[in-house]
Amino acid sequence: MWTDALSPLRWLLRGSGFLLHATLGVIPAVLAQGRMGQAIRIGDRSLALILMNWWSGWTCRFFGLKPTIYGKPADGPVLIVANHLSWADIQALHSVAAMSFIAKAEISRWPVMRTLANAGGTIYHQRGSHDSQHGALAQAMQRLADGGRVAIFPEGGIFGGTDVKRFHARMFKLAQDSGCAVQPVMIRNDRDGARNPEITFLPGENFLMNLIRFMGRPSSRAEVAFLEPFEPGDLPRKALANRAETAVREAYDSPAGAPPAWLGEALT
Repeated sequence: MWTDALSPLRWLLRGSGFLLHATLGVIPAVLAQGRMGQAIRIGDRSLALILMNWWSGWTCRFFGLKPTIYGKPADGPVLIVANHLSWADIQALHSVAAMSFIAKAEISRWPVMRTLANAGGTIYHQRGSHDSQHGALAQAMQRLADGGRVAIFPEGGIFGGTDVKRFHARMFKLAQDSGCAVQPVMIRNDRDGARNPEITFLPGENFLMNLIRFMGRPSSRAEVAFLEPFEPGDLPRKALANRAETAVREAYDSPAGAPPAWLGEALT
């Protein structure tokens, strides 16, 4: 948990800020997710989305992560497929746009994080349960039919290391059955221009231990690149997974701070 001599100071400053954020900021953010918050619009965004973006972005910052966004999320219905480094990936993506995540059921038991996950329409599934998977797919199909975005992490979990893992094809059935576009998204974390392997769960580390270590570590940058969406056509699930994985891996392997040139300058 202890990362360097400044960890106690970071725990004090970030911890007190996050405590205030979690107790006071979460209330308007959650309440705004209702019908009234969806109806009130400021510019081209609803109040619900503005507060979701705000809460998620500041959650990242209280844990030493600065989201840097490239490209933009496609309008729904779209299947967002991203590599997976940490629990903070969901917060980084929610700091940009609304999307319903298909996530492991354990998240529904995580303090604080579950509140915004539920408000954001997270779809939970129990790993290893075919009934749970079938139910999650049915809910996701409905979200897509309603014109929303659904986000998946097709690597199948959070793993150690600093590379992109193989994308499993199972959840790409959503794109096949709905005909929605697939948008690959690259997520990576760097500090001082180098990949940061400490962003994942370390061996033997539970969620609470990870939160404490996160809050005490030096700041780093969470790069999120929304890549070019593509139509599923008649491609089989494995081909869809391979195409998305190739796009994410290409962006991930580009120099830190410089995803593919066509993405342009970072938005934040």
